[in-house]
Amino acid sequence: MDPVRNPYSPGAGRRPAALVGRDVQLAEWDVALQRVEAGRTAQPAVLYGLRGVGKTVLLSEFARKAIDRNWIVTRLEARAGTSLREAIGDALHGPLADLARPSAGQRLLRAVKTMASFRASVDPGGAWSFGLDLSQVGGGGADTGVLEVDLTKVLHDVAAAAAEEGKGLAVLVDEAQDVADGELAALCSTAHTASQAGWALTVGLAGLPSLPRILAEAKSYSERLFSFHTIGNLAAPLAAEALTAPAAAESVAWEDAAVEHVVSQAAGYPYFLQQFGQDSWNDAAGPDITLTDARVGVANGRAALDTGFFRIRWDRATPAEQRYLRAMAADGDAGSGSGDVASRLDRKITSLGPTRANLIAKGLVYAPEHGVVAFTVPGMADFIRRQPDR
Repeated sequence: MDPVRNPYSPGAGRRPAALVGRDVQLAEWDVALQRVEAGRTAQPAVLYGLRGVGKTVLLSEFARKAIDRNWIVTRLEARAGTSLREAIGDALHGPLADLARPSAGQRLLRAVKTMASFRASVDPGGAWSFGLDLSQVGGGGADTGVLEVDLTKVLHDVAAAAAEEGKGLAVLVDEAQDVADGELAALCSTAHTASQAGWALTVGLAGLPSLPRILAEAKSYSERLFSFHTIGNLAAPLAAEALTAPAAAESVAWEDAAVEHVVSQAAGYPYFLQQFGQDSWNDAAGPDITLTDARVGVANGRAALDTGFFRIRWDRATPAEQRYLRAMAADGDAGSGSGDVASRLDRKITSLGPTRANLIAKGLVYAPEHGVVAFTVPGMADFIRRQPDR
């Protein structure tokens, strides 16, 4: 069928044509925005799960809903080499630039001045003034060098500016497990202070399944501070809807057996559903998608995953790291004890620490609990077992 009309979209953070199975999280976020606007408090949200289950898509929906309500939205992706100070400053630049004007209210001008001080260490040229005369404006002081103090100051002033405009401030952080320990503690502390004081601010974090543990280690009260949501595979009826609803919008139907085959082979994993759906559509002659089309689509989809989705991850690992991953693959996707991996490699656990750390830094594995490692994407173990041992 016409590939231009293909409604399926595998890819990092790309919104599927049918966003199903996330109604609870979206409804809770709507309530949180409305509570903040009403001067009440709302728990910050934490979305956690494996890669490819739709956390980034859901965080994007959070951003869209806040923007639709005219909120100031700062969205960032944590990454190595970029401090939280710099990332938040960059993410706030655009929204504040849109609002900064000589006739702006005093709270907004104050927020601009505070942000300029917050960014002073990475923006010594002072471009953050947006050409405004801030000499007679209060604010600033977010340059003590202590992130928790400075972050609290800047988010307070920006949230106050948002409230002056009848809005709120939403801070959304993707890949939050990669925020440095001390910086994550500062963000938790600021969110806690905001909740206690009733600021016009809410926070959304997304990350791997290890994120709740990492937050608990950053601040002991995090389990009470955040509302936690596991984002996982779709149940069979929802997975079927993710396939059939986009096709129906294009006046195309799936045979029941074709749906069952793709849902079974994808195991409800959203990324695989999109990949297999795309390839089944492209193979089909039409007018509908048959079981034969689905079988070919799944076969082509697996080949595409092997040459792209999985291969890219495998090739990022050094030979020593690949040996570590092979030792993990013996346990499938359930996770491996560090001691078991060391035993299979005939090495001491301590000697493999750097290799394990590098694999975590590359996003290939994560630590669901102490002494355990697991792949960040499902199906990786099967892929590794299919690779020739060199």
